[in-house]
Amino acid sequence: MPAKKKTAKKAARKSNAKRVRKSSQRSLAFRVAFAPFLAIGKVTAKWPTIVRWPARIALGSLWIGFFIFCAVVIFYGARAHSSKYDPDKITQMPARSIVYAQDGVTEIGKLHGDNRLMVSIDEVSPWFKKALIAREDARFYDHGAIDIRSLGRAVFRNVTQKKMEGASTLTMQLVDNSYAYNGKSIDGKLLEMAIAFRIEANYKKDQILEHYMNRIFWGHSIRGIEAAARTYFEKPASELTLSESALLAGIIRGPNTFSPFVDLQKAIDQRDTTLKRMVHYKFITEAEAEDAKNEKVKIRPVSRRITHDSYAMDAIRRDLDIILEEQEIEMGGLHIKTTINPELQKAAELAIEARLKEAEKDPSYHHQTRAQYLSRYAKTQQAPKYIQGALVCLDNRTGAVLALVGGRNADESKYNRALHGKRQIGSVFKPFVYMTAFDKGLHPGAWVRDSRIQPGEIQGAPRSWSPNNSDGTYKTLMMVQEALARSRNTSSVRIGDYCGIDQVIETARSVGFTGKIPPSPATYLGTFEASPWEVAKAYTVFPNQGKVVRPFIISEIKDSEGNVVYPGSGTISWSAAKQGAATSVSNTLQEVTSRGTASRLRSALDYKEVCGGKTGTTDNYRDAWFAGYTSSLTCAVWVGMDDNTKTINRGYGSTLALPIWAKVMKKAKDLGYPAESLKPNIPMQSVRLCRFTSQLATQGCEAHHSAYNAAIPVDLIPKHTCDNHPVRAQIIQESAVPAPPSRAVPVQEGQRPSRAIPVR
Repeated sequence: MPAKKKTAKKAARKSNAKRVRKSSQRSLAFRVAFAPFLAIGKVTAKWPTIVRWPARIALGSLWIGFFIFCAVVIFYGARAHSSKYDPDKITQMPARSIVYAQDGVTEIGKLHGDNRLMVSIDEVSPWFKKALIAREDARFYDHGAIDIRSLGRAVFRNVTQKKMEGASTLTMQLVDNSYAYNGKSIDGKLLEMAIAFRIEANYKKDQILEHYMNRIFWGHSIRGIEAAARTYFEKPASELTLSESALLAGIIRGPNTFSPFVDLQKAIDQRDTTLKRMVHYKFITEAEAEDAKNEKVKIRPVSRRITHDSYAMDAIRRDLDIILEEQEIEMGGLHIKTTINPELQKAAELAIEARLKEAEKDPSYHHQTRAQYLSRYAKTQQAPKYIQGALVCLDNRTGAVLALVGGRNADESKYNRALHGKRQIGSVFKPFVYMTAFDKGLHPGAWVRDSRIQPGEIQGAPRSWSPNNSDGTYKTLMMVQEALARSRNTSSVRIGDYCGIDQVIETARSVGFTGKIPPSPATYLGTFEASPWEVAKAYTVFPNQGKVVRPFIISEIKDSEGNVVYPGSGTISWSAAKQGAATSVSNTLQEVTSRGTASRLRSALDYKEVCGGKTGTTDNYRDAWFAGYTSSLTCAVWVGMDDNTKTINRGYGSTLALPIWAKVMKKAKDLGYPAESLKPNIPMQSVRLCRFTSQLATQGCEAHHSAYNAAIPVDLIPKHTCDNHPVRAQIIQESAVPAPPSRAVPVQEGQRPSRAIPVR
């Protein structure tokens, strides 16, 4: 046989075999697919015709339904096991972080997360558990993920009575509240059931109930039973009565509609319906239900339904945004311990309001008053234009912020002046100029000229620049400490010129002033801007004898399980000046409060404790400052208008800011913050110095009547004798030697504002 024919026959055989295999496979698949129908046909083959075909149709339909059911179970079971529907997600509920005062017990606010407070099932009243189950899922403990009986009844009524009736179990409702999907569609309902089965497989019934109670929405942004109990009834969930429990369970289906804050009678009607169901399911007796109905509903009064903001909370939020990760902020549930003393905070707020309300009555006050704002403009959400104040109070030892006020009312103005209010600080800055000079070798008992500044005298100043003294008077020579105590401008400029502008700016940076500081002689008089926060921080250098402490407001953060997630940064301090230099300034600032520009503190304000401080008033009475300290606390106060206009006539720091400081410090003493001696712990040594050079006095100094005895810190003792009056100096005529200035009498701040420069 030819090779061609053999090949063709072989190929034909292979093709026939392939067709046979395919036909066999199709036949097998057909027999498998239709085996149930073939079996039904075989079983019913000998049945009477009148029975056979209805039976075949019914049994075939059952098989098709079973097949579809299995396919649906597999399909939705697979979807439900996606990581998108992780069962652990029902435990992940954003909750409010609670902010506590320094005692860790007093609550001062809530922030972040949802308005929810997490509780365990054991921390919820048994009455509420029964009321919830009776109202939402009476057979909760008897069925699985779905309630077949309720589902069948709902389907029947929906079909026969065209009445929409739900059949969701508590587990299904928990799914609906925990995951994102379209729960209104058939696809969504089937997926909900599948996820519910997965939840039931992973959690016990009590755990499911606990997570559900913590997730429920109760209207007005309230989530969870604990937040609902505290918001509506001002009590924890563990103390809810039967009547209150039934009311809360009753309003779940329409929380905004049935809210007792919206319509109390509707809420009571829902309570009575819930009580009826509880009696029906034998959770309570008829007598208990009647007693509950007769109980008067006591909800939170209207006056306590508004949560007021505060400037302290604003500062806390600012720090939390730096400390926490985004996930921690979103989930909340943290316990945040702060440094705020709530009683001192309240005293500071009241002191500012009282003094500024009084200032608004001054005949020279030509601005909006707070009363006018509240009556005419508050509802328009316009920014207030009345006089404002700010305060920051720190613990000298640690830097803890004990009180922070950024304005008169945080609900009316969100602008936090304590943190962000950059205002010209004026004479409040002068102590740092003098501290720089003491660091360089000047001494408080030295003489400085107080006459008018002459053209070309001050390095870097325009020839025409000649700042005035606030009282319009000028002296020949004055002791350095007296110049600071009386806040003399011309003397202070000369002190600054002795140091040099670069050195003064370096000191300002070292004590914590971070803003722009012009390299101009006017800086010696505080013509740059800073916030009360910066001023308070800088002034800690004086009671701490050369060290500055960094302010902080958050001392510890714990998560919902009590684990410390932020232990606090603790005290951070740094050396900003020689101990002796800071001590010398501090000694003079104590004189300021007894016979200087803040002497009203002792007389009119009746504050007798040991303290130091400095007033500050900028041109045209735009800013009034007082920064002061005791052995325990440092406090900076600012008063002014947001638009930087004049406050009142003679609106000095001593008249506007000082009274606020005095009230706060009196309260601080009552709260246990002592105002003890500010005696330095550095050794002091008595030496004889020259008032002209601050160097060791020589016979020449004695001859010129410039020698004097001074007790000074050991780190400031000069190493050289006076080079202006060497030992062989010739005695000059006594009439040519200026007499030492007499001790100044107590003075008030200046009698008229400066016109030549913007600060006094």
